[in-house]
Amino acid sequence: MHVLRPSRRSAAVPLVLALLAACLAAAPARASAPGRPGEVRGYADLHSHPMAYEAFGGRLMCGKPFDPDGIEEALRDCPDHGLNGSFAWFENFTRHGTPFGTHDPTGWPTFADWPAWDSRTHQQMHHTWLERSWRAGQRILVNQLVANRQLCEVYPLKRNACDEMDTVRLQARRTRELEALIDERSGGPGEGWFRIVTSAAEARRVIEAGKLAVVLGVEASEPFGCRTIGGEPQCTRADIDRGLDEMRDLGVSSMFLCHKFDNALCGVRFDSGTTGVVVNAGNFLGTGRFWRAETCTGAAHDNTIAPAGGLGDVLREPLRHLGMAGITFPLYPSPPHCNVAGLTDLGEHMVRGMVDRGMIVEIDHMSVKAADETLGILEETGHSGVVSSHSWTDANYVRRVYRLGGMIAAYGSPADRFVAEWERNKRHHDPRFAFGYGYGLDANGMGPLPAPRADAAANPLEYPFASPADPSVRLDRLRTGRRTWDLNTDGVANYGLVPDWLADVGRAGGPQITADLTRGAETYLQMWNRAEGSARP
Repeated sequence: MHVLRPSRRSAAVPLVLALLAACLAAAPARASAPGRPGEVRGYADLHSHPMAYEAFGGRLMCGKPFDPDGIEEALRDCPDHGLNGSFAWFENFTRHGTPFGTHDPTGWPTFADWPAWDSRTHQQMHHTWLERSWRAGQRILVNQLVANRQLCEVYPLKRNACDEMDTVRLQARRTRELEALIDERSGGPGEGWFRIVTSAAEARRVIEAGKLAVVLGVEASEPFGCRTIGGEPQCTRADIDRGLDEMRDLGVSSMFLCHKFDNALCGVRFDSGTTGVVVNAGNFLGTGRFWRAETCTGAAHDNTIAPAGGLGDVLREPLRHLGMAGITFPLYPSPPHCNVAGLTDLGEHMVRGMVDRGMIVEIDHMSVKAADETLGILEETGHSGVVSSHSWTDANYVRRVYRLGGMIAAYGSPADRFVAEWERNKRHHDPRFAFGYGYGLDANGMGPLPAPRADAAANPLEYPFASPADPSVRLDRLRTGRRTWDLNTDGVANYGLVPDWLADVGRAGGPQITADLTRGAETYLQMWNRAEGSARP
């Protein structure tokens, strides 16, 4: 999940408002033809949030990915947005940089104003849109069950409790309900294209049958209640052990240790600029401390936070010693900045517990100190199960991830920028392991989806187009209800436009990036299989 990015036009807003803003048609599918003997073929999204509508109290996001009564019930705007969207202050702030504004709230069937690539609070992953992506060649979706207690507590409207693990359990249940609904509409139990998987072998069987393997992940800010209050951890090793066992029983295969705020497991990778200021305020509200930063001495660094330099340089050492003693101020020395908080003893216990259970460790959102220490444990144990799923770790760690046999996925961005990141990352891959590339679209993650490419008017994606994963599948512009979307003008307005975006990526990067993306599913399965081999008997 990405942090919300207010517009540069943002005016000053109350702290609570700023904190809220910062915390957070195709032919039928065929069985995937292997690219090499024994390999599956297909795209892999390693980071999206189809069930995020149940997070943050359950009233922040509008619309649902499914409803038994149909799409017209699922894709409704939030009642509190008002007749013209003028009361949608959170949507307005995150989309336009001001709490004031309007939008057409109708949703189905006209979709005049939403979903849109830059709309943060409207549903982007209705199952019919996900189905279009599957039919075009997607074969893995990591469904990140997401939760943030702090955002839930400060947002005034709620229908769900704020306990993060309760939120994770609820989203897992909703995922199984969606699987059952698709089964029912596909001929009965086990017949649907949407299959929750709990092992690499099961995922391979699902993909070989031409279906979508759905992996459950967890991206929570306080896993198992592991927050800190005044520097004191609120969980124990026993809590972590019970929590990991429960997550495995729930079907979870991949987890983050921290997300946005420092917790009892690890320090986080800072957000920068104005966003960093308000997320830092959230860190204070949640933990009783502002972030603690020092000037980095190595190549890796966290994002720069403000204010920095000036008085912060004069008081560098006193601030550092006060921070280590638990007294913090939002005042920092000159960059590059590194979070002084790394992997705690409890965090090390969780990493080793995940290794013992054959789970995949997500290193995005960790401070560089925490990521370095986590990678050291994985190198010591020879554990391949490590992923950077949406461009939120330092580039200096890409080589170490690849040397472990882990996998990199880049955050969804316009085709030219996505290709540039692929080129940088691929230089570091380890030839001992299969190379495939993934993407982390972070749909419903309160970050933007890929915008229209800047030169799309002069160099548009032509419709209809052939799916890069299966040229026998041809796609025209996506139509839902009375709305037709075009990638060139609308960007990735919803998940149904992922095939269009991938075709555009292929046009920008050539056949090699297409080949690497279509090997994404196979590479993920091989990595996952090696991770399971680390599991304790």
